[in-house]
Amino acid sequence: MAWNIANPVKETLAAGGSALGVFVQMPSPEVVEVLAAAGFDFVMFDAEHGRVSPEDAYLMLLAAEARGVPALARVGQNDRQVILKFLDIGIAGVMIPQTTTPDDARRALAAMRYYPRGQRGLAGGRTFDFGLGQPVATSVPQVNDRILSMVQFEHIDSLPHLDDLLGLDELDLLFVGPNDLAQSMGFPGQPGHPEVEAVIEQVCAAARGGRVALGTVAADIEGTRHRLDQGFRLIVANASTLLGRASRDLLAAIRPAAVG
Repeated sequence: MAWNIANPVKETLAAGGSALGVFVQMPSPEVVEVLAAAGFDFVMFDAEHGRVSPEDAYLMLLAAEARGVPALARVGQNDRQVILKFLDIGIAGVMIPQTTTPDDARRALAAMRYYPRGQRGLAGGRTFDFGLGQPVATSVPQVNDRILSMVQFEHIDSLPHLDDLLGLDELDLLFVGPNDLAQSMGFPGQPGHPEVEAVIEQVCAAARGGRVALGTVAADIEGTRHRLDQGFRLIVANASTLLGRASRDLLAAIRPAAVG
């Protein structure tokens, strides 16, 4: 059976739809399966803030694929070799943090796709059905099209470059990181600060009606609805937050005096 080249998250975004997913920081295929069974549109392995290595990600990816859910990854470095390790196991999209300038973003995007659209290293392996599928020359354009390319907007120094970032040919999604954006503005731990929200509104206004989709994080139902109303189309929750809040809600309902 041929490796599945489809990427329904990218297809949904390209059609103007939205997708809801979860950051998974812990190297656990079982957690991935639970989230997929719950009905999320995708999982995103967090190799920046979590402890997910490419080796961990492979088993997690197999779990996601078994449940029919695309697996994306946020890697920790804007490094061609690091990006390649995640792509070559079959990840459907990569997010790169701290891409403050267009040059930062171009370097990340070039690592995600094969020539002539990028500079990703080409070798056999899972991406090409271990040499048992269709010819590599036939597969390369399909693999290039499959990858959801994402870079992060998470520093106030990116604001003067916003139009240039949104104009990058190979960029599919600009992901706003409110926490790091807030601390770059002098408000650590205050992602909802009015000045931070004002910058986020600027990003939304600049991207509205454009080709590049916007993504961000949201911690709860109200926050998710707010971001969707603003124009964000890829919203990511946090697996540990979901688990922690559900646990506290249950305990608060059963023994409220014991929950601080």
